Amino acid sequence: MQRIIKDGRIIDETWHTLAKDATLEGMSNCDDLIVPLALWRDHAHALKARDGGLGVWLDADEEIEEIADQLEHFQVIALNFPAFTDGRHSSTAYLLRQRYGYQGEVRAIGDVLRDQLFALRRCGFDAFALREDRDPEDALKAFDDFAEVYQASSDQPLPLFRRRA
Repeated sequence: MQRIIKDGRIIDETWHTLAKDATLEGMSNCDDLIVPLALWRDHAHALKARDGGLGVWLDADEEIEEIADQLEHFQVIALNFPAFTDGRHSSTAYLLRQRYGYQGEVRAIGDVLRDQLFALRRCGFDAFALREDRDPEDALKAFDDFAEVYQASSDQPLPLFRRRA
């Protein structure tokens, strides 16, 4: 069983993230599922009728605006980082929290490494599914890398100079 970091703690993963080519065939009615955006687009009505929890995941080239008016249906929004160097979803997490007021879980999935965690949390992520070859215990230390931040962000709306004034 995979372990993830959520709200600064390591927990056992209980959600099932479906592959990009997943279909409704054989899908459990009661499991907590994170479905790809394409499956949501094609089968939203059937997915909403399930008994289990529902989340959606977006690839780096998919825009949150496509589902911005449907956020109340999702307990988890997972944002895929296809490569360590692709940070497009940092902006997506910020938009979810600031523009759309999303209060559910925003999870980073894909090529997620320790070096990104501090910055991703500042953007609005609160859960992280690290790459399988990474140690979540070591990754937790990333949240203590910096004692203070200068810029305003999702987790601290005032910049340092305003907090000191």
